[in-house]
Amino acid sequence: MNRILILDDERWVRTSLRRVVELTGLPVQVVHECADGLSALDWLKQESVELILADIRMPIMDGLAFIEQLRQIGGRQDVVIISGYDDFSYAQTAMRFGAMDYLLKPVEPDDMRKCLGKWLERNAEAAEQAGMPKLDAQEQSTFERVARCVREGLPGPLALKDIAAQVHLNPSYLSQLFKRHTGKAFSDYVAEARLEEAKRLLSRTSLRISDISDRLGYADLAYFSSVFKKYTGLPPSEYRKRCPQPTRDICCREK
Repeated sequence: MNRILILDDERWVRTSLRRVVELTGLPVQVVHECADGLSALDWLKQESVELILADIRMPIMDGLAFIEQLRQIGGRQDVVIISGYDDFSYAQTAMRFGAMDYLLKPVEPDDMRKCLGKWLERNAEAAEQAGMPKLDAQEQSTFERVARCVREGLPGPLALKDIAAQVHLNPSYLSQLFKRHTGKAFSDYVAEARLEEAKRLLSRTSLRISDISDRLGYADLAYFSSVFKKYTGLPPSEYRKRCPQPTRDICCREK
């Protein structure tokens, strides 16, 4: 069952969206609701979902800012923007920020069914192309627990045997599980998570690059810069300069 998070500041809208999702009859389940983007980001630090339905207009943190911050912390969940504004510019902006689709309120069951059906089909095709078999429910739950341990363990050292001990698994089994689910080795997954954390620290804090390198466990600044450039296409200093203006404004407010 694919897990969904609903994000809207109005309770009746969240209730309505939950019901519309249920009416599609598709293998999806709404597992949680949040009233703003900030509380959703906090919840996602401990939990995992595959899809997020997010309102474009909310207090504290709106849907677009939420997508931006989600990507900054390494979140790869797909996001569908829900809006009461039938304006192409809104849809265009949402797509530019990384939304996979754009639905208008009130969302009809047929529209939701088409949206979710397209999403499920795309995911199935991606898994087939990658040659990765589907995980059963128990394996999926296990992987989510491990991914959460990785997120919570950053920026410290993360060894496969230590994570395996935390979730009471054999390290060899855990290594195979990661390969089946992500198509990559555990060490590569951790390396990417570490670099996503580096991106977040560069864009949202004023820490010196050398401090970020040390914080993430890179003993040599030049090596960190080389790895970061290979991953993003930019050296850390240039990435920080090109940080999107909305994020830089957030940085300033947090200082």
